[in-house]
Amino acid sequence: MKNKVPLTPLLLFLATVAVAQETRVLELEDGGRIRYTLSTFPADAHRLEAAAPLAPTDALSTAKLVTQHLAAGRIEEASLLSNAPKARYERLRESLADWTEADFARAYGRYFAPENRIIGDAAIGKHRLLMWYLKDTDYLTGYFVVEVDGKFLLDDVPSETRSRLRQVLEAHRSGRAR
Repeated sequence: MKNKVPLTPLLLFLATVAVAQETRVLELEDGGRIRYTLSTFPADAHRLEAAAPLAPTDALSTAKLVTQHLAAGRIEEASLLSNAPKARYERLRESLADWTEADFARAYGRYFAPENRIIGDAAIGKHRLLMWYLKDTDYLTGYFVVEVDGKFLLDDVPSETRSRLRQVLEAHRSGRAR
């Protein structure tokens, strides 16, 4: 009889990290190209872990933590995970002013449902695009994340790199990126 290895927190964490990584090139209609690295994840990578890290350690954990905060209606906490927290807070406060606790739970809690999944994490330098597929709406949403001083934050500051990642998202939405 073989000894079974217990699932330690480290093993659980490693089970949610990217399983594959490849360099891709998106051909643009104007003849330009966007080179990015796409990391893919296990089917259940979007699910919540029992012992989530206290601070986000990558684009996926940042998106999950932001979504958890939003599902609970904690827009201030979600905003603090941005590279422009005041602007993010104002946008959320204005957009979600009339929402109830149930509205937040319904809109954002569904991200963690088993039928949804993370399509991938597209990276250009320190900028990331985490693509999260929501089956109930058949929609691919994106979280723009940037690494700043070793921290992973929502990328709310316009930049050329973020614009290129938006083109990558649109290509995945339309089926042009494979």
